[in-house]
Order: sequence, then structure tokens, then C-alpha cells
Amino acid sequence: MTSSKTSSKTTATRPEDEKLGIGPSFAYGLQHVLTMYGGIIAPPLVMGQAGGMNQAEIGMLVACALFIGGLATLLQTLGVPFFGSKLPLVQGVSFSGVATMIAIMGEGGMPAVMGAVLVSSVIGLVLAPAFAMIVRFFPPVVTGSVIAAVGLSLLPVAAGWAMGGDDTAADYGSVGNIGLAALTLLLVIVLSKFGSATISRLSILIALVLGTIFATVIGVADFSTVAEGPIVALPTPFAFGMPTFDIAAIISMLIVVLVTFTETTADLLAVSEVVGTKVNSKRIAAGLRADMLASAVSPIFNSFTQTAFAQNIGLVAITKVKSRFVVAAGGVILVILGLLPVLGRVVAAIPTPVLGGVGIVLFGSVAASGIATLAKVDYRDSLNLIIVAVALGFGLLPLVKPDIYSGFPDWFTVIFNSAISSTTIAALALNILFHHVLKRKASGDAVSVPAFREIPQSLLTALREGDHYTAGRLKDAEDNDIPVRDDDER
Repeated sequence: MTSSKTSSKTTATRPEDEKLGIGPSFAYGLQHVLTMYGGIIAPPLVMGQAGGMNQAEIGMLVACALFIGGLATLLQTLGVPFFGSKLPLVQGVSFSGVATMIAIMGEGGMPAVMGAVLVSSVIGLVLAPAFAMIVRFFPPVVTGSVIAAVGLSLLPVAAGWAMGGDDTAADYGSVGNIGLAALTLLLVIVLSKFGSATISRLSILIALVLGTIFATVIGVADFSTVAEGPIVALPTPFAFGMPTFDIAAIISMLIVVLVTFTETTADLLAVSEVVGTKVNSKRIAAGLRADMLASAVSPIFNSFTQTAFAQNIGLVAITKVKSRFVVAAGGVILVILGLLPVLGRVVAAIPTPVLGGVGIVLFGSVAASGIATLAKVDYRDSLNLIIVAVALGFGLLPLVKPDIYSGFPDWFTVIFNSAISSTTIAALALNILFHHVLKRKASGDAVSVPAFREIPQSLLTALREGDHYTAGRLKDAEDNDIPVRDDDER
């Protein structure tokens, strides 16, 4: 006889596994593309200009970067066995290796760059599981410091966008550019506060559209070149010739791979905090493998090392749209942009100051997430305080003084000129030293912290849900005063 009762228990799903439907997914996915578009096209633009390429060749590099970035995003978000973290992370060309690749290109041309990227990525694919094992050394004191550094390190990018993007332009930093960025920022705030739930979630996209429309009306946005060039273009494998392999170039790019490992691990931890999901060494290893597999395939289609894009974590935090399928939709859009350069030219016509306005919100929200994580840290002794202070202070040095390591070897600057990798290395090293090697508590440290306080168990048992102490008075959940008697009263 079967019971008439049915179980109300349903299979629990992770926040990132939510499915919103095709329409909303592509709308929110487009926000992700617009947010990171400037970042993903910057490396191929710089590489093309440094290599003396013509407009057609640079355009091909940009299209290939979009195409591979889209495929890498799909791999990272949807995943296959052993590859992909299945988190809402957008992938694209890493800027960390641009300086190294320009140096390699000066010696062996683009084929040497492609060969170095390919081999170093394959080596990175082998090393990924070992690197992921260090996740147990990432408690909140480390992750909070790193996430805060991720957000803070991106704020100069937002500032540059707000000023106009091109520091050689006559209107760079003009009142008009910064005013346009401020207007866009105001639109984001207004839409987030006063719009419906849907409008609030799409506030970034709507602000970008409205800001661009306003820029067009005042004659700042220029769409005149959108029709120039091919509408459809398929990536040509090895367009610059077959890759060549130089040992020194490969070693240099391997250092870049280790830096991207650090940055991607930080991004994985950051987005997991924002989404409210768990990551372990297995999931981080899968994410790093996806990075390296995409990076190994990338040179075949004339692109470079792939990594997660930190700025899109801010978009997840602002919109509260945590679905990885939304970011996967963004990956599809990137692939289409790579195959349809005309659409890429439309997106590229969005004025940089408009991007700067939304960038302030996005990047600031990443830093705020890091600060929220740091609020969970136990500061009863000063060791954690020292870890945070040194990690952020050391990590942000390249931001406040970009030429601080100008006299150091190239391999050193590749690693430590990144605020993200510098903060991660400092926080990780100090955490291991203080909490795993020395295994001792600080006493009489240089930095003072509030003394440890204890509350007797008898007091806790007398309290009820909602009781609180404010302005020297004990109150209940309805804000009524609770009488307090002396200890010797009976």
C-alpha cells in the first residue's frame, strides 16, 4: 500500500544553476559583453599596433579575440568533464602577458608569440591541478584582501574610460567626457533605485544605451564607420604563419601563465563569494584547465592567453543575476561578434566615457565585496590585521606608483606589476607563515587591536530572539525597554 503523503523535498540547486529563459539570458548576457568589450579588444589592438599591422590585420586580431573569448566562456560556464568551473565567469584575452608578448614579437615575430602561448598553455594545463591544491590556504583574510584588490585595481581603468580612453586625444580628461561618464553613472543609480526588478537588473545595459543615445545627440558617438568592412568573416587558422618555438619565449610566457593562474583563482574565489556558492580545489582545477585549454587552442585562431575577466564579477554583484547560463549567453554573443565584425563595430562605437560611468559602479562593487569578506575575519589578535595591511599595501603599490619596479628584471615586473598577483602572493605567503608554519598567536604585536571579550552563558540564556543593546539600553524585538537588575538583587 502506498502512502498518500508525497514528499515536499526538492532537489537543491546551486544559485549559479538558475535558468532564466532565452530572452532574459541574452539580455543580461549582452550586459556582460558590453561591460568587458573594451577589455577584450585592448590586447589585440595593442599587439597589432606594436607589430606595425594594418587595419585589416588588427581587425582580424580583434575578431579572433572575440571568437575565442566566446568559446572559452562557454567552456568555463557550461563545462565538460574536468574542464570548466561552471561559474558565471566571462573569459577573454589576458592583458598580463601583453608586455611579454610584445618583447617576444620583437625578436621572432607573431609566429614566435603563438608558439610560446601554445606550449606554455599546454604546460599550464598539466600544472593546473597542483596549483589548485593551494585553495585550502585561502581563508577569508586572503580572499577578502584579494577580492578588494581586484576591484581597486580596476578603478584606474574606469577612470581612464571616463576621461576618454585615448590619452593622446585632445579631449582626454575634458569636462565633457567626465560629464558624460557622470551622467551614465547617475542613470545606473536612478535605474537601480527606482526601477522595477527587471529594470534594476538591466540597469547597466539601459544606462549604456541611454548614455550612448545622449552621446549621439550631442555629437560625441560616431557610428559612421559601422558599415565599413566585411559583415561576415570566418577566423583563418594560423593567419600569421605556423608557430615557431623558442625556449626563452616559452619560459617567459610560462611566467605569464602562473600570473594568470593567480588572477583566475582570485576571480573564481571572488565570484563564488558574490554568488554564494562553494568552490573547492577540484572546481578551481577545472576552471584553470578551461583557461589553459582555451589558451592552447587560441593561437590556432590567432589569439592569445585566456583568463577570467574580473570586471564582470562586479556586474554579477550589482544585478544579482547569478546564473552561469546568462554568462554562457554572453559567450554566444561573443562568438557571433567574432564571426560578424559589423556587430563588433557597433559595440565598439559606444563612447568610452559611457563605459567609464558604469565601470565605476561595477569595479567599486567588486572592492565592496572584498571588504564584506574582510568583515568576517577574526581580528582578536593582530596577525590577520597585519596580513590585510601588508597584502593591500604591497599589492596596491603598482597602482599608486606604476614605475616602482622599473629597475627590476622583466620576469619580476610581469609578476609583481599586477596588483592582483602582488596582493595574492603577499596575503597567501603571510597566511601560510603565520597560521601554518609558525602556528602561534601574536602577543605584544606592534599593531594594537581591541581586547578579547567574553559574555557569560547565563546572559545568553536570558536573551530572546531580537533582543538588542543600543544607546546604553537593552531592548526587545519591538524596541521596548528590558529592565536590568543589579547582580546582588534577588
